[in-house]
Amino acid sequence: MPSPSSPQALVLLAVAVCFLARSSHVAAGGHPDYADALAKAILFFQGQRSGQLPPDQAVTWRSNSGLSDGSAANVDLTGGYYDGGDNAKFGFPMAFTTTMLSWGVLEHGGKMKARVHDARAAVRWGADYLLKAATQTPGALYVGVGDPDADHRCWERPEDMDTPRTVYAVSASAPGSDVAGETAAALAAASMVFRAADRAYSRRLLAAARGVMELAVRHQGKYSDFVGGDIGAYYQSYSGYKVVPESNRTSGINQTSSCGVGVAAAWATKNSSYLGYLYSLEDNDSVDMFSWDNKLAGARVLLSRRALVNGDKRLDPFRQQAEDFFCRILRDSPSSTTQYTLGRLMHKSGYANLQYVTSASFLLTTYAKYMAVTKHTFSCQSLPVTARSLRALAKQQVDYILGVNPKGMSYMVNFGARWPQRIHHRASSLPSVAAHPAHIGCQEGFQSYFYSSGANPNVHTGAVVGGPDEHDEFPDDRADYARSEPTTYTNAPLVGCLAYLAGTYRS
Repeated sequence: MPSPSSPQALVLLAVAVCFLARSSHVAAGGHPDYADALAKAILFFQGQRSGQLPPDQAVTWRSNSGLSDGSAANVDLTGGYYDGGDNAKFGFPMAFTTTMLSWGVLEHGGKMKARVHDARAAVRWGADYLLKAATQTPGALYVGVGDPDADHRCWERPEDMDTPRTVYAVSASAPGSDVAGETAAALAAASMVFRAADRAYSRRLLAAARGVMELAVRHQGKYSDFVGGDIGAYYQSYSGYKVVPESNRTSGINQTSSCGVGVAAAWATKNSSYLGYLYSLEDNDSVDMFSWDNKLAGARVLLSRRALVNGDKRLDPFRQQAEDFFCRILRDSPSSTTQYTLGRLMHKSGYANLQYVTSASFLLTTYAKYMAVTKHTFSCQSLPVTARSLRALAKQQVDYILGVNPKGMSYMVNFGARWPQRIHHRASSLPSVAAHPAHIGCQEGFQSYFYSSGANPNVHTGAVVGGPDEHDEFPDDRADYARSEPTTYTNAPLVGCLAYLAGTYRS
C-alpha cells in the first residue's frame, strides 16, 4: 500500500477532501468494540450494491439489480452504489463516498488488519462504476441513473425496479465542474489505494482522473444548474465552485468546491504546470462542516499533513485553516459554532445529522494522528488543544453512535443491545427475492410494507441511520427519512475513524 505521506497521495485526497448476535459489544477496556463496528461498517456497502453481485457477496438478502442501467444512452452504467434507501444512483455522493473510503484505507489501513481487504473491495465497487461513468463517452461524465422523482414515488426492491432509468451527464454543453472535480478526486484517490496491489488498474483510474479533470476545468458550471431531471433537488451543489482571481490563475483553471481539486489532481498526475497554483488556493472562508457538498475542511486537514509532517511551510496557511475548523467544532472552544445535544452529540442538521458527525470525527482522528507524530499543539484562543483533545472528541462522538448515549441505543444497525428496527430503506424493509420471489409493485410496497409497524425483515448490518434530533430523541419510524435513512456518505468516513479507534483502544 502506498504511504499517504507521499505528495501524490496527499494531493489526490486533498481534492475531496469506521452479525446477527445482539451482544452489548463492549470491549474489555469498557469502550465499544470498535473492531466489530469496523467490520460491520464495511459490510454495509455490500447491501448498497447495484449491478451483478459477485459470488462472494455476504449480504445474501440482496440480489442482482439495475442490469440495464445506461442502456438509455447506449452505454454500460451497471454497478456502483445506491446512495441510501432509494434505488437511484447519484454520482456526486458516490464520488465522495469513494474518496472517503480511499482516504480511510490510505490513512488508517494499517490498523484495519484483516478488514483492509474488505475495505479495498468497497473502494473498488465504487471506483469501477466511476471509471465507467468517466470513460464511455468522450467529453462526457455520467452523473446519475434513474428518474429520482419517479423512484421516490415507489417503494420497491432494487431487484423489482420498473421506474425509468434515465441517464444524466455533464459535458461541454451541460457543465458540472463540481461533480466532475469530485469524481476526479475519487478516481485519483482510488488509484493510490491500488497502486501496489494492481498497478494496471491504478493507471487506468489515474488516466480517467486526468480526463475528468479536463472536463471540470475547461467547461465550468454548477452541475445542478444544467443536468435537469430535477436531480439537483436531491443533491444540489450548494457550494458550487468559485473563480480564483485572474492574477492567481494558471492555465485558466478555476477553483471548485472541492478546494482546488483541479490543481491537486493535476499535480498528482505529474503535471508540473500546476505546482505553483496549489499555493494560491488559500481561501479565508471559515467552515464548521465537512460533507459531500463542501470539502474545504477535509482538503485543509489533508494539506496540513504536509505542513506538519513534511515541514512544507508553504502549506502552513492550510494548517491554520484546519485548526480554525477544529476550534469551531470543539465543545469548549471560545470560538465554537457547533451545537451539542444534552447527550453531547454534535448537532449540525435536522436531516441526516450523523453524516456530519462521522465526517468530523474522521478529520478529528486524522489530524490527531498528525499532531501526535509531530508533537504539535495549538490553541483556540484560551483553550489549549492537543492530539488527545481531538481524539477524545472523536471517541465521544463515535461512542454515542455505538450506544453510549441517553437512550442507550446504537445508531448502527445490528450493533449493540438496541438498534433501529425500521430503517428507511426499501431493500431492507421489503422481503428478499429468495423469501418472496414474486414481483412487488410500486404501490404494493407502500401498502404492505412501508406503513407496517413491524421490524424490517432484512437486517442491514452496519447501516448508520440519520440519527437522533437535537433533544437526543429517535422515533425509529420508517417514514422519518431524515432520521431513519442510512447513507453511504455517512458510513464512508466512519470506516477510517473506526480503524483508528480500533488500533488505539485495543480490546
